[in-house]
Amino acid sequence: MRYDLTTLALTTLLPVVVKAEDMLARLDERVLRHVVADGFRERGHFFDAAGALWVGGELVHVEDLVLHDARMDARAPTHELTIAHAVLRSRRRLWNADPSWGLEMAGLAALRGDVGEVEDIVPRRPASAEPDAQEEDEDQDDFGVDFAEIDAILARSEKILNGGVPDLGRPETIDDPLALVRDEDWDEDERLESWRAVIREADLLPPVLGAAVLFDAWERLEPLRRQHWLGGLLVSAYLRSRGKVTSHLFCLNIGLKAVRHDRRRASDRNTRLAAFLEAMVLSADSGLKELDRLSLAKLQMELRLKDRRSNSSLPEVIDIVLSRPIVSTKMIARHVGVTPRGALNLVSDLGLREMTGRGRYRGWGVL
Repeated sequence: MRYDLTTLALTTLLPVVVKAEDMLARLDERVLRHVVADGFRERGHFFDAAGALWVGGELVHVEDLVLHDARMDARAPTHELTIAHAVLRSRRRLWNADPSWGLEMAGLAALRGDVGEVEDIVPRRPASAEPDAQEEDEDQDDFGVDFAEIDAILARSEKILNGGVPDLGRPETIDDPLALVRDEDWDEDERLESWRAVIREADLLPPVLGAAVLFDAWERLEPLRRQHWLGGLLVSAYLRSRGKVTSHLFCLNIGLKAVRHDRRRASDRNTRLAAFLEAMVLSADSGLKELDRLSLAKLQMELRLKDRRSNSSLPEVIDIVLSRPIVSTKMIARHVGVTPRGALNLVSDLGLREMTGRGRYRGWGVL
């Protein structure tokens, strides 16, 4: 399956391309030198993860995602919340890696969870051993095999956590006789290679238009049905690899939420590309407004630091409040190292707004 770019109407798309290029450049320049850049990046991960589920037709509350990420769930996590957390972790992984890592085979394999097999390092009993000796050391040998299996699991986990990818030429076999995990008639590897082939053609276009083409190709080819949300993250990584947005991982899904579904899924490709470019403009505009809100909130909270002692915990509370859409007393207590009662006192000193309106599992934040 091939994505054709021969009929791309550049004349029609040129005005919105220019506007999107300008908005992304303005946002990138402001975030690069802004005092709340770190908080903006971290908050963007949460909002974009929730937006990815919204675009996919599922609703996940941002406050539930924040609490789940902090392992302080107020209730049992839903299936949608688990997926949103996977999006959150993938965004953080893409941001912490090299700009082009997510577009390479090793990065895609890691994001897909497609790791190869690890060689069997469990020691085997020698065939020449005498039966009597084997019977005498049977218990000891069994313990040796068990510990070797544990060592093999730990070695595999450590390699994956360190960013390594075992032999990709030998994919892990999954016992799936009913095809519940992978559809045998849907060749993900072939479709993913077709999508990666579009990257070479997108590199010849302006960065914003190339990102729009890549996103549309992902929507048309559908390489990964189980991780369809990964397309928006890879497009954000592509913008970063092209040097268009280097200060943070761009939040595409925030703008996609504001574009009507019939435009995003139209039969005409030019309409889809124009809708995606408009979503980029809306995302950049939302990011600029978010920076203004965070800078104003930071200024207001810092005014309350006047005449405070030098070892006050309020500056640390300000940092965590600006880096999360919502915080709880337990999160503040863990971050600052105080008791829950002390966290409530710090919240009162900063004058934070209560966001949940509940008597239990209350949360505070800035708008």
